[in-house]
Amino acid sequence: MSDDSTLGGYLEIHSRPPAFEGSDGEAYSAAVFVDDQPDENGRFGAAVLFVRWSQSGDRPVGHLESPYLAYGGTAEEAGAGVRRLTLHEIKQQLDNAIAESKERTDW
Repeated sequence: MSDDSTLGGYLEIHSRPPAFEGSDGEAYSAAVFVDDQPDENGRFGAAVLFVRWSQSGDRPVGHLESPYLAYGGTAEEAGAGVRRLTLHEIKQQLDNAIAESKERTDW
């Protein structure tokens, strides 16, 4: 039996991405993102893509991304590294991404 306190366990048990309320009060869901191609060192990078949802929850209205949180020799290895993170760690990454987005200047 899988533990749904990790991102991968949650995805496996519930067959859907976990949802979070961000530090900005907005609703987000979390998905694993893995590079399509390896970097110059032959490593695949993996991160979390946070989709921000409308107030009614019926459509996406934006997104944020974590930095790379895991690397692997294959896309599967890199993705597995992110899936092992706890939901608490994923939520912290979301709040970090929200804070960083507030610091950026809009062009």
